[in-house]
Amino acid sequence: MSRSIAIVEDDVDQRENYADALIANGFNVRTYGNRVDAFAGMILDIMLEDEIDGGFDLCRDLRAIAPKLPIIFLTARDTDIDRVSGLRLDAWDYLTKPVNLQFLSVRVTSLFRIVDTLHTQTTELEAILRLGPLMLDPNSMSVRWDNNEVNLTLTEFWLVQALAKRPGHVKTYENLMQITRQSYVERNTINGYVRRIRKKFKEVDPKFSMIQTVFGVGYRWQPE
Repeated sequence: MSRSIAIVEDDVDQRENYADALIANGFNVRTYGNRVDAFAGMILDIMLEDEIDGGFDLCRDLRAIAPKLPIIFLTARDTDIDRVSGLRLDAWDYLTKPVNLQFLSVRVTSLFRIVDTLHTQTTELEAILRLGPLMLDPNSMSVRWDNNEVNLTLTEFWLVQALAKRPGHVKTYENLMQITRQSYVERNTINGYVRRIRKKFKEVDPKFSMIQTVFGVGYRWQPE
């Protein structure tokens, strides 16, 4: 069955080029020129028509109704601030223009493989991880701390899962970068994810301190 992709791009020529490349690789493609017309999508440009942050806004809207939807930003805005902003919205990747059309097709295909893997894992019903007050359910992608729900994004869930599976074991920055499944990740990006994870746990338990920093190396889950 052909996979469906929505492209949101206000430049007509670029929109058609991306669509042609993905269609040639067997994808079902729908195209949109602005945020209002597009309230569903996968590949987003940040600047949509007269909305300078239209892509970011659309990503937030999509995340509110579909937290696990694979989203890629494809944009000319290549500053570190823009990259971090896109990844903080839990986009699965952030690519900058100009982009090799074959690389775009390969990257989209690889993200769909991740989706398939997650679906397979859910179908096979992985064991629930319990570690002190932590309960982590890979099947529903849910996390509870002392029986209180912790509302994590998909990437944040993956990071907590990786740390909690090996309590006391240090996960290096390189390990954690791979766990995000993103093609562009820096140490500051990982640090940002961990800050937000800690904040969410502290919202249900102000004394939470399980995620410890190993300076210059990475992080570990330190059991009580």
